[in-house]
Amino acid sequence: MIEKFKTLFFVKSSLISLYLALTLPIPLIASENLKLITTIIFLIGLLLIIDITNDNVETSDEKIVYKTSFFARILGKKSWEIYWKDITSLKSLPTSQGSKVYYFITCKDKSFLVPQRVDNFERFIQIISKKTNLNTVGLSYISPIWTYKILTYISIFMIVGEIISFVF
Repeated sequence: MIEKFKTLFFVKSSLISLYLALTLPIPLIASENLKLITTIIFLIGLLLIIDITNDNVETSDEKIVYKTSFFARILGKKSWEIYWKDITSLKSLPTSQGSKVYYFITCKDKSFLVPQRVDNFERFIQIISKKTNLNTVGLSYISPIWTYKILTYISIFMIVGEIISFVF
């Protein structure tokens, strides 16, 4: 049975809304001879950010697969797959922000970053624990969900403020 785990909604929304908040004014304030090019670049950037936030994870009885989007692969982010039987351990490393990232370590001593920004994370951890028999205590989201929510809401307020300032 294959289970699919998409990127968390608030991770996607925070990145997309922040992009909009920071770049939406540029085509609006550009001089007339640059409006077309800035609008085109803005739209290309928007398509890129929407595309690169569509990574997902699939689990099956045999393996775990991390799939990146088309543009993410072009930009160097790679998809991967690991058979459950090849995972020998989980390794945690601290981040500069005080949280932890985790890596799957395989029998060939390769490391793969554990996706920590997926929907239904509790179920995802259960599958990892069941398929690998590894201790997953402490494995959690890389950042608390409220941080993504706050960033989304602040970005939306910025967009609304920008729209109001251009309309009035």
